[in-house]
Amino acid sequence: MEPYIKCAECGPPPFLLCLQCFTRGFEYKKHQSDHTYEIMTSDFPVLDPSWTAQEEMALLEAVMDCGFGNWQDVANQMCTKAKEECEKHYMKHFINNPLFASTLLNLKQAEEAQNADMAIPFHPADDPPRPTFDSLLSRDMAGYMPARADFIEEFDNYAEWDLRDIDFVEDDSDILHALKIAVVDIYHSRLKERQRRKKIIRDHGLINLRKFQILERRYPKEVQDLYETMRRFARILGPVEHDKFIESHARARTYDHLKKTREEERLKRTMLSEVLQYIQDSSACQQWLSRQADMYGYSRRSAPPLNLTGLPGTEKLNEKEKELCQMVRLVPGAYLEYKAALVNECNKQGGLRLAQARALIKIDVNKTRKIYDFLIREGYITKA
Repeated sequence: MEPYIKCAECGPPPFLLCLQCFTRGFEYKKHQSDHTYEIMTSDFPVLDPSWTAQEEMALLEAVMDCGFGNWQDVANQMCTKAKEECEKHYMKHFINNPLFASTLLNLKQAEEAQNADMAIPFHPADDPPRPTFDSLLSRDMAGYMPARADFIEEFDNYAEWDLRDIDFVEDDSDILHALKIAVVDIYHSRLKERQRRKKIIRDHGLINLRKFQILERRYPKEVQDLYETMRRFARILGPVEHDKFIESHARARTYDHLKKTREEERLKRTMLSEVLQYIQDSSACQQWLSRQADMYGYSRRSAPPLNLTGLPGTEKLNEKEKELCQMVRLVPGAYLEYKAALVNECNKQGGLRLAQARALIKIDVNKTRKIYDFLIREGYITKA
């Protein structure tokens, strides 16, 4: 009970004493009677000079217990303030206070920033608002009446009409009696469906539609679209399970990306360890390189040498030129044209670079390099 004593040297957790124990010099474990202390009390003004902090807390608890607007019940629970005082103080300091509004806005923005990448569960609306009849909020809530947990117009609202003319009498025939029983059973099944739908709405927080929409808008756009698409599955799962279901789908792309990254890092580590293992052994290193080429599709089966038998121009080639044409798979006539063009250009320029040879010969760059190297090696042309 207030006031009480808090030791300024012990803790955490804080060491608290009532006034009676404090006056007797009570000591316990590490706490000594000569420690410095603080006198704890909420008997001081906060928002209004005539209201103490203890009364402020009592007012908030009373409004939470009795409901907003029931000021007589709030005053009766507080015992220290009248009905008019409670209403005036609450409206002035907790509803129309611009300082509180801006503070709550900042807190909301900070909370949204903190939870931007986290799941936002739609908690059940245990305490929906109580709007006045036929107001905009009442229409948004489909005429839901929180005190009765019913709607003004229920699902399958005219289900009871089928029972209005049914009356069980003693002289009913067996067939008529069975028919009436069947009609009652059908009515019971329609009531169960009505209750099932109400439970889904209540559990998923759909009664307070605005609150639901505000929470939903806190998700990124792609997750909002996913919610809209998967909303039909909410009737199968509970509210928390449905949120987890949506969240898992929303994070699936991130999971796949991280999984691929982990696999790539694992392959790199494995490849590095194998390189370090085989780097001292040249034959083992060549075998490893061949395996890597086969694994990643780098190896390519070499084509067989070109058969020059019967091809025009073969008789004009020496043995080394025939071998070159066979390995490069170049017909002799084309080789002789390329050779003549390169030799003429080399004589004009006084030398020839590989880039110039590639500009003159519009064929595969690897074949051009082999022809260029061969002509230099045999002395037909010189490098620039």
